[in-house]
Amino acid sequence: MGPSTMTSLETALSATIGARIRLQTTLPSQPTIEGTLFTACPITNIVAIATTTSPNTPTTHHILPISSIHNFTLLSAPSPSNGFSSPPNTTPPLSNVPTAALLARAHAAVARLKEAASRKNKNVSKEAQDLFDGISRTLPTRWDGNNIVVMDSVVISSPYRGEDCKAGNGVPPTTLSRVRKVVDNERKRFADRERRTVVPAVPAIPAVHTGPRKGG
Repeated sequence: MGPSTMTSLETALSATIGARIRLQTTLPSQPTIEGTLFTACPITNIVAIATTTSPNTPTTHHILPISSIHNFTLLSAPSPSNGFSSPPNTTPPLSNVPTAALLARAHAAVARLKEAASRKNKNVSKEAQDLFDGISRTLPTRWDGNNIVVMDSVVISSPYRGEDCKAGNGVPPTTLSRVRKVVDNERKRFADRERRTVVPAVPAIPAVHTGPRKGG
């Protein structure tokens, strides 16, 4: 989604605050969400959707990045108090919202999304990304271009073998040895996995000689 598209979507959502809408998102955990649009923040680029299962149950607020919204459908207009008309009982009553807590959750959610995106490198092979993911399970790891940086002290360049690990000045030899060991173990695990998935060759079926037909 480009900046102009996001701006148009943000503008459209801002015009429907207080309305009941249905969002289609790119988030696997929440592909569809339906509720009352509580806010659309142009600073943090997030929206807050209020949902409730019945008029007597507490309201739940969901925080979503605008960039994750594919499209939305207006189900009912905002309440008359906002200058619009809507069918009766279509908008559930909103409870008091802790704004500071919502903003903190929004910032945390955006930070998690950015962190997850920074850990995926579209410019390297699947094996390199798998190696990065494997190392990051035990050691602090980040991308620097197409190089893997471990503990901010060891750089692993393509083709990402143990001997491709280089330590910076002043880095203890034990740190470099540790990273090389992790890399070698991960690559050994990849090789073992490939061997287990190799399809065995089907032996050729020997020819059957029947000999000359009798009476022919």
